Amino acid sequence: MLKATGVAATGVAAVAAGPGTAPAVAASAPYAHPGLLHTRADLERMAAKVKAGAEPYTAGFAELTANRHAQSGWRANPQAIVYRGSGSPENYRILYNDVHAAYQNALRSHVSGDSAHADTAVAILNAWSAKLTRLEGSADRFLAAGLYGYQFANAAELVRDHQDFALERFQAMLLDVFAPLSESFLANHNNAVVTNYWPNWDLTALACVLAIGIFCDDRAKVDRAVEYFKHGEGMGSVRHAIPVVHDDGLAEWVEAGRDQGHALLGVGLMGTVCEMAWNQGIDLYGYGDNRFLKGAQYVAKWSLGGDVPYTANTRKKGAVGGWSGTETATDAAAVDPAMTRPIWAMIANHYTKRRGLSATYLTRAAAKAAPEGGGGDYGPNSGGYDQLGFGTLAFTRDRAVDGGSEGPRAQTVPPSASAPASASASGSPSVSASGGGGRDLAATGGGEVVGWTAAAGIGAVAGGLLLLRRRGRVGGTGQ
Repeated sequence: MLKATGVAATGVAAVAAGPGTAPAVAASAPYAHPGLLHTRADLERMAAKVKAGAEPYTAGFAELTANRHAQSGWRANPQAIVYRGSGSPENYRILYNDVHAAYQNALRSHVSGDSAHADTAVAILNAWSAKLTRLEGSADRFLAAGLYGYQFANAAELVRDHQDFALERFQAMLLDVFAPLSESFLANHNNAVVTNYWPNWDLTALACVLAIGIFCDDRAKVDRAVEYFKHGEGMGSVRHAIPVVHDDGLAEWVEAGRDQGHALLGVGLMGTVCEMAWNQGIDLYGYGDNRFLKGAQYVAKWSLGGDVPYTANTRKKGAVGGWSGTETATDAAAVDPAMTRPIWAMIANHYTKRRGLSATYLTRAAAKAAPEGGGGDYGPNSGGYDQLGFGTLAFTRDRAVDGGSEGPRAQTVPPSASAPASASASGSPSVSASGGGGRDLAATGGGEVVGWTAAAGIGAVAGGLLLLRRRGRVGGTGQ
């Protein structure tokens, strides 16, 4: 297995870093491990703070220990074929429950030092890598690959050096079962026009490719993920997900024109991508003049009940060479200020504590959501398992000592680096569609009210460019 003492920036390893700057790099070295959502320093911070009884870490850890998935008695139920959206049996719920049990036990082992939880995580991961052969279903199979691929990689990253963990077999499963679907989606979008799917579809695939690339030390995958984040043609690249920037520091999240639940999902996924990249010395958080900060602030303000502008846009949808239609979003959808997901602590702590920037709405949203739970704490359906969660425990940090301009930093990883130390879719009356047949192209097929709902082929104009019509009024009541 691979161990590293530096972090890699799109395929090269970092050897030094100053405040506010990406690290200097040296060619051809493995990525730093652990180095997905959590670094060695993060895990040590959590353990030390909980041991000292410091808040809000203890409250966050209490959320973890109370979750039924975080118990060492959990037993895996691996499947050879997992179906989502169609096929029989539609058994993807078994998969996401086991993924979250593996992650929660692995995280608990690091914080508590209890090896029984690490052993449980390893048993779950080994059981799945010994049996799973493929993912099937409707277009939802791409969601399954993206969501559970990035989550599986994060769980495994926490136990990659455990003596009983079948690392190479698990890497093979990720590379053979999960990564091909996500890479295919980013390249071909299920044979749909490039902007047929809302941003969260791209972002699930992007998170999967990046996480697997880092976990498997596959620089080509990491490079592709970073390039797509910056310049991808689909709706999940940062400039398409956040197409309009305003002078007041807010930037419109395009999926706010759909509904609150999926907008929260998209922000959580983009934050996940940024955090994993940051831990390898790649600053996507700051890309495009902090474009993600501006978009996340917008969604936080809107979700808290504030009024936000929304620029009307019309996008193409349909199959390449087949049926076609258009969809127009005219206003930000209505919100339920009580709706929350465990996405805010990670993003708020990055911008306000690591970088020392002002992020009023992010700070308020994080405080309202605290202490954040994880899978199983936000309802029984798939939307409640789209993020790994526990951000209050995992991402609360002290302000950087230089005043907050900390940049991506090289890590020193000891030899035992990994030993223990849905979105709910509210209705959006502002969206109207035209166009006909072939609706199964982009329908998720899950049929859930909470979790993924049928996207019905939401897309944009050819080439990924939004047709934007600026308006002089504030769209949406925010209530």
